[in-house]
Amino acid sequence: MQTLTVALEQRSYPIFIGENLLSQPACFKPYLKAKQILVVTNMTVAPLYLQTVVQLLLGQGYIVQTHILPDGEQFKDIRHIEGIFTQLLEHRFNRDCALVALGGGVVGDMTGFAAACYQRGVDFLQIPTTLLAQVDSSVGGKTGVNHPLGKNMIGAFKQPTAVLADTSVLDTLNDREYAAGLAEVIKYGLIRDLPFLEWLEQNMAGLVARDKRCLAEAIARSCQNKADVVAADELEANDLRALLNLGHTFGHAIETGMGYGEWLHGEAVATGMLMAADLSWRLGWLQAQEVERIKRLLVSANLPVVPPATISPSQFLAYMAVDKKVLAGKLRLVLLERIGHAIVTADFPLALLEQTLAAGTELGR
Repeated sequence: MQTLTVALEQRSYPIFIGENLLSQPACFKPYLKAKQILVVTNMTVAPLYLQTVVQLLLGQGYIVQTHILPDGEQFKDIRHIEGIFTQLLEHRFNRDCALVALGGGVVGDMTGFAAACYQRGVDFLQIPTTLLAQVDSSVGGKTGVNHPLGKNMIGAFKQPTAVLADTSVLDTLNDREYAAGLAEVIKYGLIRDLPFLEWLEQNMAGLVARDKRCLAEAIARSCQNKADVVAADELEANDLRALLNLGHTFGHAIETGMGYGEWLHGEAVATGMLMAADLSWRLGWLQAQEVERIKRLLVSANLPVVPPATISPSQFLAYMAVDKKVLAGKLRLVLLERIGHAIVTADFPLALLEQTLAAGTELGR
């Protein structure tokens, strides 16, 4: 087991990475000080791991209730958050209770948001069960839900007490979900860690084959990058944390435009990262062969690189305008000044962005 730390002074917390963590009480007990525990999961994860987690908690003397959400991004909304609140209230959970998120990014985001709101804030612990959640969404305290007009526009910062990234649970992840997680892994190399990107280029075949050694290394290096950024800019006060959103403004437009759940988040981010690279090339920051290098790595990870033809450039712009990085009416994007170094900027001609949006299927050639 590897242990990393998200350094936030009194709110610092560990990230445990290793196999079979769900059977190790030492990873739970110091970080769940409450007696009343609500485990939130979804219909896909529940048959696989819920009983294991509940029995472990009961064996340690906790009072445990469960809440099972439907599975999918399309259910990440206020209405389904209310179901969590109802469960807490019906079982008379007190202010010293805690929530456990057992699932992927949707479960983690919703559980964290519920924990931030219930009685103005209770503890929660993350047990991410997808690769994307283990390397990204479970770390850093961003929680929230979607709205029909924009993704993740309603939420709160709420740090977990600990993150348990049990790599054994990834064995049950389907290939599409697994590849979606690789998009966020690649992101860290593109925005701030060139040596890691080069390592990914050399080891992507092993990662796709789910080689345990490669997987443990990729998760640890991704989490370390995320932890470092969050520790330096927890609330996005200076744009450092916003760099983690490379490809996300384009990707969120795809998710919103296609309908939540049609594209997986990581799939949309992968295509969005190539679109960001294309715009960076049009600005003269990247060479054409560097854009091709990025595309080649994404394709080798079995990720899509072509935006949906059903979303027109004007629709893209409309969806992108509903983005948390918009300030004073100006759209800001995360772009690449060079591979391994990203910036947040509003300083780009609209005409060049429109060219990227109009490129469409040409991006995949």
